[in-house]
Amino acid sequence: MTFVEKPPIADSSERGAGRHTVLIGVKLRRPGETWFTSRISSLSETGFCLQSFVSLKPGMTVWIMFSGFEGRRATVIWTRGHEAGCMFETPLHKAIFDHIMRVSA
Repeated sequence: MTFVEKPPIADSSERGAGRHTVLIGVKLRRPGETWFTSRISSLSETGFCLQSFVSLKPGMTVWIMFSGFEGRRATVIWTRGHEAGCMFETPLHKAIFDHIMRVSA
């Protein structure tokens, strides 16, 4: 397993939209594999922090599926233990982000 330090962040403007602490069950898939259950511990319109026991490496592409939505492609930016910071290929639309936050509250 590759361990990469979380990059230091001076403020939320460096990572795009502000992150919100959540605990959301999602489905995750690595290319060529089947979906499995995982969870997100923080979410923004541009990315998320994933908690998973699957092996992930920076630069890897993953697919994530929120309940009620189709899968979305994301790139792993960093990993640390069983956590990974990921960035969506295309940011979440504000209405989708707001809906996910509302139903996960």
